Amino acid sequence: MNAVFLMLMGLGAMALGYFVYSKFICEKIFKVDPHFRTPAHEMQDGVDYVPTNKYILWGHHFTSVAGAAPIIGPAIAVIWGWVPAFLWVVFGTIFFAGVHDAGAIWASSRNKAKSIGALTGDIVGNRARSIFMIVIFLVLLMVNAVFAVVIAGQLINFPSATIPVWGAIVVALIIGQLIYRKMIGLLLVTVIGVVALYAMIYVGPMLPLALPAETAIGLSDRQTWIVLLFVYAAIASLLPVWALLQPRDYINGIQLFIGLGLLYGAVLFAMPDVVAPAFNTDVPEGTPSLIPLLFVTIACGAISGFHGLVSSGTTSKQLDKEPDVRFVGYFGAIGEGSLALAAIIAATAGFATLADWQAIYHSFGQGSVGAFIRGGANILQDGIGLNAVLSQTLLTVMVVLFAGTTMDTGLRLQRYIFQEWGSIYNIGWMQKAAPATLLAVGSCLMLAFGAGSGGDGGMLIWPLFGTTNQLLAGLTLLVITVMLVKLGRPMWYTLAPLLFLLTMTTLGLLIQLKSFYDKGDWFLFTLDIIILIAAVLVILESGSALTKQIKANKTAANKA
Repeated sequence: MNAVFLMLMGLGAMALGYFVYSKFICEKIFKVDPHFRTPAHEMQDGVDYVPTNKYILWGHHFTSVAGAAPIIGPAIAVIWGWVPAFLWVVFGTIFFAGVHDAGAIWASSRNKAKSIGALTGDIVGNRARSIFMIVIFLVLLMVNAVFAVVIAGQLINFPSATIPVWGAIVVALIIGQLIYRKMIGLLLVTVIGVVALYAMIYVGPMLPLALPAETAIGLSDRQTWIVLLFVYAAIASLLPVWALLQPRDYINGIQLFIGLGLLYGAVLFAMPDVVAPAFNTDVPEGTPSLIPLLFVTIACGAISGFHGLVSSGTTSKQLDKEPDVRFVGYFGAIGEGSLALAAIIAATAGFATLADWQAIYHSFGQGSVGAFIRGGANILQDGIGLNAVLSQTLLTVMVVLFAGTTMDTGLRLQRYIFQEWGSIYNIGWMQKAAPATLLAVGSCLMLAFGAGSGGDGGMLIWPLFGTTNQLLAGLTLLVITVMLVKLGRPMWYTLAPLLFLLTMTTLGLLIQLKSFYDKGDWFLFTLDIIILIAAVLVILESGSALTKQIKANKTAANKA
């Protein structure tokens, strides 16, 4: 199979999904209303609630949900063969992720921009809300702690990326001022931002910057980067969204599409063959079964519970008009699907021979970001002639910037969780932004350094991220489904993906439970049981709420 056909089939199917299926979902099922007054207008405060141009908001949403996950998951999952990964990314994007993301923004916007956790209390019940918010907290804890490790690792391995990665923050701050203070047109600002960013990517290999192996305060380079990243994320989470979060995410979104354009253009010119098997019948020993693990290994890029947190946590607070749900939410999922597709192509067609590919994929969990950067750089070099160092810098910056924007948003969302707990349990000081931010950063650093002296303690619970994250996606679809039933609208467009996802996630949790038991990993074994019990309890609560609402609708229809 030539990678060109893979690219055209995948992008063509996703384009069809956006132009046809998303239009049907948003207009006929969600029934978005251009006259509805969104929370961004109703509760505008200039900090979190800010009516935002849909293109800028798309950039924020897309880059916040993308992160490194749509690269990591697909680049690992191709160990089962490229066909299963390709099919799940394409059809998962169209029928799962797009509906999930747009639905979460719509549901939150219709309920004063409440997070999906808080919204559960109104739609399902307070017991379900309490359990749901614990699951949300765990997911955010994993994402923030682990992405800090991923970013630190890439900055150490590719010092040529240091200048463009940190320079992008300065560019974003300037862009925010130009858009909201100087009122300069979006097109001119976009050109200025993109030119500045790519100039730094060009300069990066000429001026590689690396921290010393041990800094003056006794921390390793990895530990120092992790601390600096959390200091930055804490400051970013307290700034008004227009000052840094929006412009940083918008420019990163444009940067990604340019990067994807270069990568896909290189595929057209190089026309590389996919050297990986379509279905890998000779997987390395210890590789888990394709079903259900494929559907939790590839989360972002097909469907991810973290998206629901962003959709209902920050995006819904910036929605200018309700019809923007389709472009911001569904097209944001399409953007991420196209990134996951690029990861599959780079990790399967970016190597010269099957033997080269097998040397990378010698055990489950291998490949990941390294396979994407190495394979993608080979395609860029063969297709459009970019030298190896510049190609690797370009792709590394792409990975790190997206992981960074996810950290920005993730820490802000974790701050919201503490503030919501403060509101629920009437703890006044916890409802304030600064103390809640300190709690968010403190919990992440406790996990990072308390469970791992190198700052990589988040990796300890990372094996449960896939299943916990997909469980969260299923529960988000559950809330949207109950809301649709209450409104008397068709529910199968969310219920069908919900049932599939909960089935696969529950099976995944059970398989992992056995694996942890066999390894004698009692910490993860216990945590797996807790998450499994939480899932069952929320599903029972939600099932009860759904059944009651269906009966209530039937009773009302009979009386009418």
